[in-house]
Amino acid sequence: MKFLIKKIYYSILLLGLVLSNSVVLAKNNDTEYNKENILNYFLGVVSVKQNYNNKAFKHLNKIQEIKNIHSNYNIEFIRTLVSLGKFEKAVDFSNDVWDKNELFFEADLLLGLNFFLKKDYSKAEKYFERLNKISRYNLIFDNFVGNVLLSWNKAIQNEKGESFKYINKIPDPYHHLKQTQDIFLQCYFNLDGTEDSFVKLTDNQEYNFSRYNFFLANYLLSKGKNKEAEKVIKKATTKYSSNLLLQQAELFLKSNKINKIRGFFNCKDPKDTLAEFFYVIANLYSSEKNYRLSNFYLNISLLLNKKFISNKTLLAENFYYQEKYKKSKNVYFSLKPLGKIYSWHASKNIASILIDEKGKEYSVKILEKDFNLLVKPNFKHYYDLANFYKDNQYFKKSIEYYSQSLNQIDSEHPLVPKLLDRRGTSYEKIGDWKNAEKDLMESLEIKPEQAHVLNYLAYSWIDKGINLDKGLVMLKKAAKLKENDGYIIDSLGWAYYAKDNYNQANKFLQKAVELLPSDPVINDHYADSLWMLNKNIQARYIWNNILKLDEAEVKLKENIKKKIIFGITK
Repeated sequence: MKFLIKKIYYSILLLGLVLSNSVVLAKNNDTEYNKENILNYFLGVVSVKQNYNNKAFKHLNKIQEIKNIHSNYNIEFIRTLVSLGKFEKAVDFSNDVWDKNELFFEADLLLGLNFFLKKDYSKAEKYFERLNKISRYNLIFDNFVGNVLLSWNKAIQNEKGESFKYINKIPDPYHHLKQTQDIFLQCYFNLDGTEDSFVKLTDNQEYNFSRYNFFLANYLLSKGKNKEAEKVIKKATTKYSSNLLLQQAELFLKSNKINKIRGFFNCKDPKDTLAEFFYVIANLYSSEKNYRLSNFYLNISLLLNKKFISNKTLLAENFYYQEKYKKSKNVYFSLKPLGKIYSWHASKNIASILIDEKGKEYSVKILEKDFNLLVKPNFKHYYDLANFYKDNQYFKKSIEYYSQSLNQIDSEHPLVPKLLDRRGTSYEKIGDWKNAEKDLMESLEIKPEQAHVLNYLAYSWIDKGINLDKGLVMLKKAAKLKENDGYIIDSLGWAYYAKDNYNQANKFLQKAVELLPSDPVINDHYADSLWMLNKNIQARYIWNNILKLDEAEVKLKENIKKKIIFGITK
């Protein structure tokens, strides 16, 4: 908080200096550098940084007169317009600031797409070619975005050879996206081997191409191969059980709603394929937590293909991480009519937002209400509701619904060990160690290489003073599986401490503190080991520091105060 206040103070100070000198900067009081323009620019940029697009537009729109002298203003204004869905205004502005002697990525991109949509392909090509050139506006997409757009610009004109030529020009760092675009071109030109290319892509073990199972099924359906499409989706949902698009496609196929799947995407329409291309870029930016740029490319994607409504899920997530909860909720509500999978996904996320807005009890009631509206809920629904209860400390309720899920699920399903793990830890939270231990051990019998389950069970034993040798063996195994996990390293050190091997304990507990320096429990363990090695001054120093940590619980602080005075008697 102090850092934030200091940052705001310096920003205001800087603004004051700029405003006080605005007369010196200005040629006259009517120029672009007057106080009002500087203030609007400053407030606009601040709004941009805080992801308030409407406020950013309000301020930036007032100072368009600076567009010919301020390149950063042009970038932020275009991105703001696109993020607000004001595409016509963004195109008009891009046209105003475009200069053939200066490369401007966003302007060239929008102007090129505008002519592409108007079927003026020769003019579109002029702008797309400029996207391949590196400039201060394009430091990332070297020969990437431009070549993809040029390829589809040629494809739509039926210039097959030229379209593949541009795809082949895409640099190696983008080989995964190059591969997908190549397959979409094969699909567009109806080439032999398209199906095999899709299958090879989805079978790739080095990269997650799970989403492309949907496009393979979509392609098969377009060829009338409905049974083959069903097999693809069934296999994919088993392997990627959390993929919403695949789950919803499976339900569509079961209810014979083939047109629902085909309605999302058509590889014969270059606009749809380009929409998918920009959706992937939006995903990449979102994974880097650059939600503003993610929304910029996502809005372009939705402009090109309004039918692929499920892609709005990313928009809802981005709004959530930007703390735009009302906008996030609105998008989730808009996804509910899409199908049962998206409706339930929306319900869960709306409930999560409501925790911050209206409290835990209200949120739980809303999700329970939506759950009760489900027709024939399956094990996934029970599992999701159980997780929500557990995350909100309703442990008895979570046990009830984990049990319901386990009653419905196939015993060979890969989710079973996770269900047992989560139910077991819920049992532990309510003090039912007998059932907790049973579930955790059964989870490990099914899937022995679960580092965090090994850690949870073994640490619980160590904490209770039982099965010390067995617990130590399990923790050594967990530490090998997760070498730099501070919590596991702490448990291993604590196991040695329980066995009175203080030198070994100190070695691992010191490493745990290095990995998680602000964790009060880990620091307390480390201090305990120091005390047992007769390093009393160092131990008391660490204990005193723990008392200053906001994260430390009251009970822990009370115990530490006693140790500071009396030390440890083991």
